[in-house]
Amino acid sequence: MQKVVVIGSGFAGLAAACCLAKAGCSVVVLEKNEQLGGRARVWAQDGFTFDMGPSWYWMPDVFEQFFAKFGKRASDYYTLTRLDPSYRIFFPGQEVVDVPAQMPDLLRLFERLEPGSSHQLRRFLEQATFKYRVGMSDYVSRPCLSPLEFLDARLIKESVRLQMVDSTRKHVSKHFRDPRIVQIMEFPVLFLGGTAREIPAMYSLMNYADLVLGTWYPQGGMRQIAEAIIALATELGVSFYTSEPARQIIVQSGRAVGVQTNNAVYPAEVVVGAGDYHHIEQTLLEPSWRTYDALYWDSRVLSPSSLLFYLGINKRLKNLLHHNLFFDEGLDQHADEIYHDARWPQRPLFYACCPSQTDASVAPLGMENLFLLMPVAPGLPDDEATRERYFDLMMTRVEARIGERVRDAVVVKRSYAHKDFTHDYNSYKGNAYGLANLLEQTAFFKPRLQAKKVRNLYFAGQLTVPGPGVPPSLISGQIVSEVILGKT
Repeated sequence: MQKVVVIGSGFAGLAAACCLAKAGCSVVVLEKNEQLGGRARVWAQDGFTFDMGPSWYWMPDVFEQFFAKFGKRASDYYTLTRLDPSYRIFFPGQEVVDVPAQMPDLLRLFERLEPGSSHQLRRFLEQATFKYRVGMSDYVSRPCLSPLEFLDARLIKESVRLQMVDSTRKHVSKHFRDPRIVQIMEFPVLFLGGTAREIPAMYSLMNYADLVLGTWYPQGGMRQIAEAIIALATELGVSFYTSEPARQIIVQSGRAVGVQTNNAVYPAEVVVGAGDYHHIEQTLLEPSWRTYDALYWDSRVLSPSSLLFYLGINKRLKNLLHHNLFFDEGLDQHADEIYHDARWPQRPLFYACCPSQTDASVAPLGMENLFLLMPVAPGLPDDEATRERYFDLMMTRVEARIGERVRDAVVVKRSYAHKDFTHDYNSYKGNAYGLANLLEQTAFFKPRLQAKKVRNLYFAGQLTVPGPGVPPSLISGQIVSEVILGKT
């Protein structure tokens, strides 16, 4: 039984812990916060329960495949509801478009917005389906420790069809002209930390995840996923320690032998860094044991940070769905202010989530659970005056579009931004989603999941392969466990 210490209890750390425990390892998970689950935490006040982290349940097959490794199903732990419509988009003017879950309705919507586009949608999704099946099987599960992993004739042939060089913007524009449809098709890459002009067209596989596999919700909130995996890990014998931040990885003769916290030393034959990669490598390791230097990390293109407001509303709200995208301003300007100009945006787009539209348990009777999320550049100065200015901006637009006052009904309010991401998760520059999935930061161009100088130190999570998001993080933990166990 190898002694494994996992630093961080997010989805990557939980997945790695489960897989290694199943293989017979003695696994300890150290979590710096009071709650397990990493960013999938909850905050509750006055009868409102807020998911503080992920809010979109996409790629249900990834969760099912994970639980199947242990003879389980997601339904053993939580109940999923498919949202229909999947989400609502507020476009400029007074136009509102609901994106339906059922394909016949979706085809009719596209045809109404742009005559002839339903045929183009079928063609587009045929390609996206291929990319998803290949990408989520052959590509996403590779540890990417060497380019030689991809020297396979079949993979090279398939790479052409995956469109790894063309941009998402170029690919979408070949099929659609209507700006509303273009935004619907480009929106999923926002989860990947880049603009449609820069994210490879390979990631149109996200459109398959969105429009074909659908948008789901676990009753009780996204926290239910973390609770499920924690329960599974506990059943497998994993030991958890909360409020136990790692302070040092102890290295002797090129091997990690333990993890030092404020309270104890946890002996280890293997260490998995499943918290913030930058923090673990640059803070917990002596400089001589690090793979990367500060200049390397400063040159990485990060995904956005976010400004969030968790709001308890003392009445029901009209004209909002569970997921709502306020695309009533220009996407490209906001994207440039995130990725190129790195400043607080002038006319931002934002997202409003109202889970109480689906789940009565997250708010008191007759009230509403609402949170607002505005993507912003990482590393910006973050103060209360700036937060309040954007709260007023977003609230003004919400009220104008749904036709009623909201701010007067706010009875619970909490903001969250750069400083909080850094404090709670040691997040590099306060980013929210890891590295941007640009071509030059894809696969073996990402930070390695195995340290070069410390033989038994591994990494998992959104700053290494395969990338940001809940499903990729879940996959990342499984990949690193296979490398540790010598299966790949």
